Amino acid sequence: MGAGLTRVNHRGLALAFPLGAILVVASIVALAPLALLNDRAGLELLDPDLRRWIVYLIGIAFLGLLDDGLGLGSVEGTPRGWRGHTAALASGTLSTGAIKAVGALALALYVVTGTGNELPMFLADVLLLILVTNLFNLLDLRGGRVEKVLFTLAAVVCLVAGSWVPIEVTGVFLGPFLVGFWFTLRERAMLGDTGSNLAGAVAGVILLTALDETARLLALAAVVALTVFAEFSSISRAIEKIPPLRFIDSLGRPVDRPVGGPPRNDTGE
Repeated sequence: MGAGLTRVNHRGLALAFPLGAILVVASIVALAPLALLNDRAGLELLDPDLRRWIVYLIGIAFLGLLDDGLGLGSVEGTPRGWRGHTAALASGTLSTGAIKAVGALALALYVVTGTGNELPMFLADVLLLILVTNLFNLLDLRGGRVEKVLFTLAAVVCLVAGSWVPIEVTGVFLGPFLVGFWFTLRERAMLGDTGSNLAGAVAGVILLTALDETARLLALAAVVALTVFAEFSSISRAIEKIPPLRFIDSLGRPVDRPVGGPPRNDTGE
């Protein structure tokens, strides 16, 4: 069950898994007609910058699928979090999380290269992209949470920046998340690392394409703080303690009470 087409969620329900694989395939398939209409009909349906960022988006989804396929992300006793994976590497154990981290770093370095930024800002952008991707993986502990954060972030960033360019760049990937949102929120399916990694990658691209240097540094500081918090505490418990966040997080989701089966660990990977 841990590496098949279903996986048990935190309430003990066996859900279709990983929905993220379907979402990324849907995005890839949609590229063909959109690119054809762009090229032959002269329609501006795909932003030219997508050619740069799509390498990271699809690459990150593949790394998540690798983790989902091997089924190590939620198995008891396997390394979890940055500390867990670092300790595993130090002891000579190569976890799927470590593979994802190395792969994400390589992909981020590749897509951020060529932006013309000085070295400090270049490294800051790479770190922002990687940490945002990882943060969404840590958020994926309740159905619909990842999508709520992703859509809220996209709307707020575009309003602050006064530009819809980030949506134009990532829209072909955001669309499938809108459809999949109902399935995860109503506990019909789970995104898996494939979906949460892709959502985090989309969020990172939105931040990098919409914000100026100062805003990106502020975003990096916030993401670092949240990542450190998640390493030593529980995001779900923190949300439960803040009534407005608890209400938004639970909105549309079935009553959160155990229905049998082993509970899902609330610590991030």
